[in-house]
Amino acid sequence: MSCLAPPSTASAPLAILREVFGYEHFRGQQAAIVDHVTAGGDALVLMPTGGGKSLCYQIPALARQRAGCGVTLVISPLIALMHDQVGALHEAGVAAAFLNSTLDWAQTE
Repeated sequence: MSCLAPPSTASAPLAILREVFGYEHFRGQQAAIVDHVTAGGDALVLMPTGGGKSLCYQIPALARQRAGCGVTLVISPLIALMHDQVGALHEAGVAAAFLNSTLDWAQTE
């Protein structure tokens, strides 16, 4: 399967939204953004706090991982946000990690 092919049912964004995050529907432009990124596109997403930006990269990452397309790397300058996002993903049963300047050498390995 090509990593740019449409996702299978198990890796379909709406299925992931429901199964992993417990939401029935996308909000606003989330579906269009998620579909674009899942297909391999780039996106700059500007939404207000609480607007659902995180799902716009978390769902494509899960869809592409389930399709055998490797891992996703998210770059964030906000250490507190890294902690919050990884914690929320762990609570949802998703393997996630962060790497930043608060970690000592042993923790990075």
